[in-house]
Amino acid sequence: MMIELRHLRALSVLRETGSLVRAAERLHLTQSALSHLFREMEDRLGQELFIRKSRPLRFTSAGLRLLQLGDDILPQVAIAQRDLSRLASGQAGRLNIAIECHSCYQWLMPALNTYRDDWPEVELDLCSGFHFDPLPALVRGDLDLVVTSNPDPDLKGLHYEPLFSFEMCLAISRKHPLAQESKRRWVEPQELAGEVQITYPVERERLDIFQHFLDPAGIEPAGVRTAELTVMMVQLVASGRGVCALPNWALHEYLQKGFVSQLQLGIEGLWSTLYAAVREDMLEQPYLTDFLKTARDTSFANLQGVRATKTSPSVAEPA
Repeated sequence: MMIELRHLRALSVLRETGSLVRAAERLHLTQSALSHLFREMEDRLGQELFIRKSRPLRFTSAGLRLLQLGDDILPQVAIAQRDLSRLASGQAGRLNIAIECHSCYQWLMPALNTYRDDWPEVELDLCSGFHFDPLPALVRGDLDLVVTSNPDPDLKGLHYEPLFSFEMCLAISRKHPLAQESKRRWVEPQELAGEVQITYPVERERLDIFQHFLDPAGIEPAGVRTAELTVMMVQLVASGRGVCALPNWALHEYLQKGFVSQLQLGIEGLWSTLYAAVREDMLEQPYLTDFLKTARDTSFANLQGVRATKTSPSVAEPA
């Protein structure tokens, strides 16, 4: 059998995601196409690679051996591809990054640490985008990349590369009346009319809880209170001072520790997409494209509940 890199990558992603559906999303394939790829491998090998319908997913001895091979080979291939890119276009560059997401430090800092080792000659700078409008600064060339969930379709010359999709969840005190309803899974906008919303100190129009949940329903909360840090917001919620909407990955550790409870925002949940905004004239720079890959890979490896985004629009609206 000829073992191809795409086979090893597919198996590796299947291990990371734990399901064919999630693996197909990550690989930008249909579930049918991915199933066909695995069947093709198994037919050539004459043995199964993993146990279908097992929860959690279990690999056979053959599957584990190929995963081990992938762990040995795929990182070396990535290094070689990066080195070839450096030879083709040079190693130096500048990457001034601004973020519009308080919770993003949880995955961005590990991504930057990995990237710094791979591209030591690239000058990295990081700043908060909360006290100025970073997208016009990106257009002017003052910045090179902006992490945002609010693309501006009116700004020309920008490309919004989707990093991942995530769910905004409502954190409530474990003693909150809604938390006492054992079958309760979601909350409707009108049920938050009497609640104090705890938010990051940013403009209301940048907050998904208002823009995509409360405002469309014409609901105004009883009050708004701000806190700079996620841990401060969770502490206020835990002590019954209000409720707050946080990305599922940012809320995960506090749920695991039993500090707060969570509810979906609406019966289908409130999902958003995080983008890396870059200028279109930067898209072919190898050090930039490799940063996008590193950021995406780090996010999927470290964050709970995020999903791959299937499209990569030149100008996109929030999910």
